[in-house]
Amino acid sequence: MPRMSTVEALFCRSALWRLLSPKMVPWSTQGWSLTGGVLEIGGGSGAMAEAIIHSHGQVNLTTTDVDPAMVQAAQRSLAELPIETRQADATALPFADESFDMVLSFLMLHHVVEWEQAVAEVTRVLRPGGLFVGYDLLSSRVANWLHRVDGSPHRLFEAAAFESALKQVGLEPLRLRSTRGGLVLRFVVQKPSIADHNPGNSGHST
Repeated sequence: MPRMSTVEALFCRSALWRLLSPKMVPWSTQGWSLTGGVLEIGGGSGAMAEAIIHSHGQVNLTTTDVDPAMVQAAQRSLAELPIETRQADATALPFADESFDMVLSFLMLHHVVEWEQAVAEVTRVLRPGGLFVGYDLLSSRVANWLHRVDGSPHRLFEAAAFESALKQVGLEPLRLRSTRGGLVLRFVVQKPSIADHNPGNSGHST
């Protein structure tokens, strides 16, 4: 899995991003409540993880990144907080099946060239009924130009391609919102519960 460019890595570690993160969490999650075991993929220097634990202290949070330098930065900044920090490739997560109630992804899927594999891995580690929540850049002239300029590996996607990838792995969209003039997609999607696949569960009594 590719890593961020130098410019992006510097911004991820910046005081500005740490200042913005508390406001970004409710916007990114669309106000959805975060509960249970929560995994953040591509967590960078840990700014969003810190904001999450301050606003949702009841969660059992694990944040990951593929870049060892980012993981070390996160471990330093989160050392006093109840957050597990690990190195992990989003396309091959080192966690058992059905390990988490929620998986969070903030502006990182487009850095995963094989992002469909990351979506499949998210599905694998989610418990039935679990949620995949976050936001990412959509393909646009602006986004493509910025990534060509900074030289970061990327593969931006259209909303329709993302929905198709969700369908392929059995995730069900609960809320997909294109915002910022069509530049950003916010998403809340769910792994169906066992009951949803039970033919005998019609939702009606006889």
